[in-house]
Amino acid sequence: MLKDTINYMDARFQRNTGNLLTWVVMVLALGGAQSCAPRQTYRGPPPAPNRAPVIAPSPPSAVSQLPAISQPPPVEETIRKPLPPDAKIQEQDLPTKGTRTVLILKDWPHAPSTAEGPEVPGLPPSGPLPDDSSLLAKITSNTPPQRAAALRLTEEARKLLEAGDASRALGRLERSIAIDSANGYAYYFLAKAHNKLGRQKESLNFLDVAEARLAGEPFWLSEVHALRGENFRTLGMTERADASFSKALSINSGNRTATEAMTRATSNPAPGPR
Repeated sequence: MLKDTINYMDARFQRNTGNLLTWVVMVLALGGAQSCAPRQTYRGPPPAPNRAPVIAPSPPSAVSQLPAISQPPPVEETIRKPLPPDAKIQEQDLPTKGTRTVLILKDWPHAPSTAEGPEVPGLPPSGPLPDDSSLLAKITSNTPPQRAAALRLTEEARKLLEAGDASRALGRLERSIAIDSANGYAYYFLAKAHNKLGRQKESLNFLDVAEARLAGEPFWLSEVHALRGENFRTLGMTERADASFSKALSINSGNRTATEAMTRATSNPAPGPR
């Protein structure tokens, strides 16, 4: 009986083994068949049709909502008319301060004939100017105390010079400059005092200082040039004296000193070379 059992088990094992081998062979055959079959290529999804991008409308800007600004009409170019050759300049149009300017007077026969330079503002045209010699009239309620004291001393010196006392006038003028060194009138009368004392070179030096401080006052600037002409005439420099007198008259044709000097030169011309 044991032998029969063993034979039964052996037969059944062999049968199961055959079935297993059969299944293995079938699986291998199926796998080989699939490997030999042609593979299908992968195709992606079809591309989307070309469509124009949709742009959302932008909201209206604040600038576009502003009303249109009308352009101004074109400005027509104006034609500038040339000024008349001898235009008169009014005294009120002149600046208060100016620079030193050399003007040539052509009315006098002995005036030097040189070309005129460029015009510089600050001086009026040739013509008589009102008398501005009163220094006390320049003292007002707004005048600083030092300036007022210097002007009073200068006025006292002017009266002493008219009386022929140049030495005492020098003392007043030196005190005036010590109080107010910017007092151009004091320098002018210092030059006049030295001229009266026969010190022409010292007078010319003080006139240079006075001219710089009185450049914006035509009446006094004319007086400076006239006194300079007197110094040059005393020193024997006739041509330079005539030039200075001409400058004085070109600024103020009513300058008495320059008028008398040029009248004498016209009536008594200098003798020419023999």
